Amino acid sequence: MEEGIISQLVGRREHAVAVISRGLGGVPAPGLVMAGVLGLQCGAALTTRLYPVVGPAGVVSLRLCLAAVVLTALWRPGLRGDRTTLGVAAAAGTLLAVHHLSYYEAVDRLPLGAATTMEFLGPFALALFGSRRVADLLWACLAAAGVVLLSHSGIPLDAAGLACALLAGCCWGGYILVGKRLAERVPDGRGLALAVTWGALVSLPYGIAQAGSRLLDPTALALAAAVALLSSVLPYTFHLEALRRLPPRAFGVLTSLEPAVGALIGLLVLGQHLAVPQWAGVLAVALASIGATRTP
Repeated sequence: MEEGIISQLVGRREHAVAVISRGLGGVPAPGLVMAGVLGLQCGAALTTRLYPVVGPAGVVSLRLCLAAVVLTALWRPGLRGDRTTLGVAAAAGTLLAVHHLSYYEAVDRLPLGAATTMEFLGPFALALFGSRRVADLLWACLAAAGVVLLSHSGIPLDAAGLACALLAGCCWGGYILVGKRLAERVPDGRGLALAVTWGALVSLPYGIAQAGSRLLDPTALALAAAVALLSSVLPYTFHLEALRRLPPRAFGVLTSLEPAVGALIGLLVLGQHLAVPQWAGVLAVALASIGATRTP
């Protein structure tokens, strides 16, 4: 009887996985990227309610641990893969963990739009890497002007928060490269499940050190589950599927609106206002990224 129940559950899981795979395959890659961007920013806005309870590191630990549980239950990744694949998954998970820790520290200190704009310099630098075109120098100057407008005009911004956002940007650029390789080596969500699980293990000591037993608060767990769904499970599933079909440069241009999306959600959801020059800085960085990745 127990064997029948187990086989029935396995059959349902395999059916669910097949339905999800077919569903993602039918969505255009640009739509997946933009849905992921929206989920990331909405999840980041929601985390601000958790900061007073567990702090940024606690939020990251809960988010990644809950996401790991969901993804592992869904994809059932094995640990018998070749060492190269496991190493790529571990590298992706480490980049995710460091990105989350630094980005949420930035969001705790900066308006959401400002933190996201500074973070986005990582993918922007990836778009420019190795280019010798004169046009790219102009786009780089536009992005630099945007950063100056954002950080040195209007509302004063915390220096430590800016540094954390820049570190998050470096990790995000690295994740695009490593995630592309992981998506090519593993044809489904098993690679993502391994990466997120490793990231959860990396972040957990920091979360315990900052929040301790408060990580088990029922309200915190409920909010963290919503954050994990919005900011980890859905976006990274969408982005990994999109990375299978898109080169990193194309992926970069599709995420170029993320700073503006973050600023709008910060304004509409959190009531975070930026001065007019700072809004100009956000748009300058977004436009520079679009230009750098679209120039032939």
